Amino acid sequence: MTNAIQTGLLAYGMSGRLFQAPFVAAHPGFQLRAVTERHQKKAQHDYPEIISYTSVEELLQDPEIELIIVNTPSYTHFDFAMQALRAGKHVLVEKPLTASLAETQALYQLSREVGKQVFPYQNRRWDSDFLAVKQIIESGQLGRLFEVNFRYDRYKSTLNPKPFKEDPLPGSGLPYDLGPHLIDQVISLFGKPLKSHKAVGMYRAGTRIQDYFSIRLLYPDQLHVTVTSGLLVAQPVPAFVVHGTQGSFLKQRADVQEAQLDKALSPLAPSYGLEEAGMEGQLTLVGANDAKTTTAVPSGKGDYMHLFEAVYQAIRNNSPYPITEEHMLWQSALLEQKADE
Repeated sequence: MTNAIQTGLLAYGMSGRLFQAPFVAAHPGFQLRAVTERHQKKAQHDYPEIISYTSVEELLQDPEIELIIVNTPSYTHFDFAMQALRAGKHVLVEKPLTASLAETQALYQLSREVGKQVFPYQNRRWDSDFLAVKQIIESGQLGRLFEVNFRYDRYKSTLNPKPFKEDPLPGSGLPYDLGPHLIDQVISLFGKPLKSHKAVGMYRAGTRIQDYFSIRLLYPDQLHVTVTSGLLVAQPVPAFVVHGTQGSFLKQRADVQEAQLDKALSPLAPSYGLEEAGMEGQLTLVGANDAKTTTAVPSGKGDYMHLFEAVYQAIRNNSPYPITEEHMLWQSALLEQKADE
């Protein structure tokens, strides 16, 4: 496509290889122009025409690049995004956007001053499992909601070999790793909570970062929402549980996009984003005389390409980006909130 958005990646690790480059390359509105690779040069094996720079500074000085994808370690997100904005680039920033509310405010303030946009990379708004939950909630079938629980659990007792994943740096720990996904999904459905309470913990042997958190959110009309994540959950419960006055919906975490991308499946493949059979959500509705009926609800297609399409439309057509500054200020405040004593 002529007038494609020339795009630069700040790294080509797992994130660049799975969650960024395949979509930039597949979307006709983008051109994957360059990447920063300080040591091993791997990107050209997958994308022969890509330019491989040895430093972020070199990449930012490329006058052809319009959009910088900040997919480096969490503690670097703020500084690199600020550098990119000052260099006159739009920025797509992986989670966490920043490590504090003050940094988030500063990032958006600079974006307004230089006339460039900040795009938080909240890809899990387009997970198939979450989209199924969203559809059920918005359908109104459950009646008045009173309890919602979202979880993202793993069992990883061994410490991560990557030092920056385990060092107590700004933006480190499970609340800043998986918390942005869960909080963003809740905010996208219900908006800003009235009140919140946070609990955190450190349970793995030798850990120096928080590896458990639970945040309870109160919304109008006495809606209670909880987001929880732990790294020592041996037997996960349903990841999405929604209770209303007329029924309940339970759904396992079942999105397949990460696994498919890891196997080099193209985002344009017909089977991309389709959940495996047997992972349907369970919808229980209450009818006359309190009779209950339970049905299996299949999910639609998950597709992170919608995020990249939203970035394209925002840059080229000035369309509103769905993850707003307001959303990110709310998220940053919740992540920064001190845990209950």
